[in-house]
Amino acid sequence: MTSKTAPEAAMSGRAIRMLTAGVVLAVAAFAAIVSYSHVYDLGRAHGQSGTAARLLPLSVDGLIAAASLVMLHEARRQRQAPPLARWMLALGIAATLAANVLYGLPWGPVGAVVSGWPAVAFVGAAEMLMYLVRSAADAPAPAPVTASATASVPSLRQIQTQMRVGQARAREIQALVKASMNGHNKEDHDPAQK
Repeated sequence: MTSKTAPEAAMSGRAIRMLTAGVVLAVAAFAAIVSYSHVYDLGRAHGQSGTAARLLPLSVDGLIAAASLVMLHEARRQRQAPPLARWMLALGIAATLAANVLYGLPWGPVGAVVSGWPAVAFVGAAEMLMYLVRSAADAPAPAPVTASATASVPSLRQIQTQMRVGQARAREIQALVKASMNGHNKEDHDPAQK
């Protein structure tokens, strides 16, 4: 079994994070749609009509998203989440779970559990998504590759593929790499850069 190079490992790590984020977003979307219909129907059955019935589910699940985003914002700034955000998150979770369970109660305990599941899935997926965003921001930057760690200057094709740049930019990068391997800045040799 061959080991992966640093760029290959970074690419596979990025692919896994993107796939994970895609699956989490899909689960959150499916759960939100089902939860929306449960809360909408429950609202309609209890006197809400028109715009109020349509916006009620958004206010419940939207509160969860809003509180989670405030908490993420504070975490990325290495500050404690405001107590109000924590309370609103808890209240939003309780409200969506209660509304979804109440929707299923006419069908007995199994109906209540089945109807409550979308609320659990939405909250779980939303919090996993917040975790992915938070952990991506906390991940250490890859160690820079030094001239002593490389055997040769990367080819234009390698630079274009790994850095996702065009040929002209790849040439500039390659020239910078060559100059840095020789212990010089490009500005030292290129009067146009001064």
